[in-house]
Amino acid sequence: MQPNKKENVILSRKKRAAKQLHHWKRLRLKVGLGSGSWGEVLFLMIQTLIIGFLIQHLGGRTALGVLFLGVYFALVAILLSPVVPMAVITALQATNMPAVIVSRLIQAVTNYRNGHTGQLSAVTVALLFLGSLARIFTSVQETGDPLMSLTYVVSSACNGLIFSQLLYYWNVSSVADKKKKKRK
Repeated sequence: MQPNKKENVILSRKKRAAKQLHHWKRLRLKVGLGSGSWGEVLFLMIQTLIIGFLIQHLGGRTALGVLFLGVYFALVAILLSPVVPMAVITALQATNMPAVIVSRLIQAVTNYRNGHTGQLSAVTVALLFLGSLARIFTSVQETGDPLMSLTYVVSSACNGLIFSQLLYYWNVSSVADKKKKKRK
């Protein structure tokens, strides 16, 4: 019994996804990185895809969400192919550091200007900070890649800043909360 056209498309997509994962593993192992270093990235990539698609879909832009998925997979396929030199991959990895710094500093400046951390989750911030500290150790042990280790050191410092703000502003409530209490 021959599979129908729809089954062929699904099988083709599964084969392409498996092939991409194989290339990704090969690239990470070629550089000398163990499965622990790429395994985490795989799940982060899946989470990013789901969140990116859902943001578009729930905003009523499902076609844009599908386009996002297509562009994402196309970029991953290109970056994992042997066509892209390792220097480009390293440069892209290095661009992650400014993004981490800017995103955390925006949060820290907002906290400072507001004089409180608002609804920032203490558990989430603590886990981000502790996780990035642990990631320094694991990246040094598993990869020995100084750029990856430096990225986690910088991330830990930025997460530590936000964590320290959370502790500093622990009992401070927002202006809106103070107004609600006065009304009661």
